[in-house]
Amino acid sequence: MVFGVVSQSSEHPVSYNFVSLMFNVLFRGVMKKRFSIPVFAIVIVAAFFAGMQLNTLISGDNIYDQLNKFKDVLSLTEKYYVDDVDTQKLTDAAINGLLSQLDPHSIYIPPSQLKRVTEDFRGKFEGIGIEFAIVNDTITVVQPIGGGPSAQLGIMANDKIVKIDDSSAIGFSNDQVMQHLRGPKGTKVAVTIVRPGVKEPLDFVIIRDVIPLYSVDNATMLNEGVGYIRVNRFSETTNTEMLNALQKLKEQGMRKLVLDLRYNPGGYLDQAVKMADLFLNGDTKTGKRLVVYTKGRRSEFDEQYYATTNSEFEKTPLIILVSNMTASASEIVSGAVQDWDRGLIVGETTFGKGLVQRQFDLQDRSAFRLTIARYYTPSGRLIQRSYAEGREEYQREPFTRKEVEGNNLTHKEERDSTLPKYHTADGRTIYGGGGITPDYIVKPEDLTGFTVDVSRKNLFYLFDAEYLDEHALEIKKNYPDLNAFDAKFTIDNPMLADFISYVKSKGVDYKENDFQKDKTFIQAQLKAYIARNFWGNDGWLRAMFTMDNQLQKALSLFPEAEKIAKLN
Repeated sequence: MVFGVVSQSSEHPVSYNFVSLMFNVLFRGVMKKRFSIPVFAIVIVAAFFAGMQLNTLISGDNIYDQLNKFKDVLSLTEKYYVDDVDTQKLTDAAINGLLSQLDPHSIYIPPSQLKRVTEDFRGKFEGIGIEFAIVNDTITVVQPIGGGPSAQLGIMANDKIVKIDDSSAIGFSNDQVMQHLRGPKGTKVAVTIVRPGVKEPLDFVIIRDVIPLYSVDNATMLNEGVGYIRVNRFSETTNTEMLNALQKLKEQGMRKLVLDLRYNPGGYLDQAVKMADLFLNGDTKTGKRLVVYTKGRRSEFDEQYYATTNSEFEKTPLIILVSNMTASASEIVSGAVQDWDRGLIVGETTFGKGLVQRQFDLQDRSAFRLTIARYYTPSGRLIQRSYAEGREEYQREPFTRKEVEGNNLTHKEERDSTLPKYHTADGRTIYGGGGITPDYIVKPEDLTGFTVDVSRKNLFYLFDAEYLDEHALEIKKNYPDLNAFDAKFTIDNPMLADFISYVKSKGVDYKENDFQKDKTFIQAQLKAYIARNFWGNDGWLRAMFTMDNQLQKALSLFPEAEKIAKLN
């Protein structure tokens, strides 16, 4: 599992202006001979090291000797191995092995993955603009992306794409779908769609366009005066999206805010700083307030980042929801808010990813991300957890913690530990050692093994997709808006019986006691997937609102949030 990159900047091109020098020193005389595949592979490795632009190439181990050793192994393997050798594959494996000896977040990204990873953090891609799932070997539209070419043509949730450019699309994999539907802006693709309730297939010619990938995927009013914003990652567009969401909610009467960073894996550091700046005021003397700082082995990576702007939301009562999957840039925001006693942190202790990566692009359109520094909250806490026990234990640990739920404003749960001690702006004791521990620890509701199995197999969505094939027109007619659907639509016993039969047919071990224990949650999930089909993420949130115990607890804590931030 790879968590979001905290990049010091979205624009750090790496110069290879002395790769040629490196090449001449390492391989003088080789170019006089035929330029073989093994030698080309070594050049890539040389570029890998050269891209770091180290001040010195000689350390305790002579880097020339190590590169020559690798050249010898690769050349001899290519020449003498019993089978044909894919030297590119071996080189990629060598790079992966090298980075695996460093830390869990220094990674190699092959060319096939780099474009998709880059699109995620740039917040856009080029294509037709749909979210899709493969249901019974058929491409099913989960929802069209608002403002995209598919939405503009009237393509709807639960439409089935059966042909692409006059060829059958039945049985396509996810990669095949993206290969055929994504493409440069302005190019055309023809699709044939089967729509529930419509007898004849529908043909569309879609002109691809730039499609935004939103990082703020929900902004709504929970009740009178309380706004809710969910951020799923920190991309290049997050600050703009956040400002738009805040203004929208302010116009709807927002006076308090729940900021949901649960399961947010991180992203760009500058976007995290800008988000924190929306809620932190500047120091009365200096006009700025520290948000985060970084420290590396090389002094040029030591940076301090401050909140400086005046924002109209600096006195808005604030509660941040976090989970054990909240990581990286999300922890920067949560840590700064906690350190300055600006609001409350509610949920589970965060993942504990406090390493800064920089991406270095390689000549074959691959890249690697190298950890160059660690980041620290304003009080001096290092958020990065230890990874001394290995990568497997590092990934497992957040899911095996035994935290005691309840009020943790004094952070008494950590008091008897050996963790380093720090203090918030108003003197509250907090602890370092990995992640941000909430001021109120609230775990998500435990579900039975039956419900977990159903969720893992995506059977809530798949059942609802089939249900909507028959009932979508009826629902649209009877429930013209989300308010009507929320108030009147119910998951009744006959529908639940059909659902039980369905999950049994998919190989789930049905247990009546488990079903009865989770019945309310199951009903909410089924209703939420149907609501999302018509009203997107707002529909989902409305259906699951009462089942979210962490969110419900947060709503009860605003008096404490105002008190700790001295807003009352």
